[in-house]
Amino acid sequence: MAYVIVSTCTKDMHCIEACPVDCIHPKEGAAGFDQVPQLYASPDECIDCGACVPVCPTESIYPLESLPPNLAEFIEVNAAYFRH
Repeated sequence: MAYVIVSTCTKDMHCIEACPVDCIHPKEGAAGFDQVPQLYASPDECIDCGACVPVCPTESIYPLESLPPNLAEFIEVNAAYFRH
């Protein structure tokens, strides 16, 4: 996983628009969108380009290697979303 999205995400869609490989989900209008508290980055699809980081207004996206220790749980939170 190259990037991790954390709970301060407001689902504003800027990261989805910036992502060249469509690895951030769910999309607005997709089944379950209203039920999830945040967006998630796919650990298998992310190409580590970083395009999502500068467009996030809440600074909710971290490179894995820069993720603060107190947010480490979001590595699994993001991965778990794609296992359903």
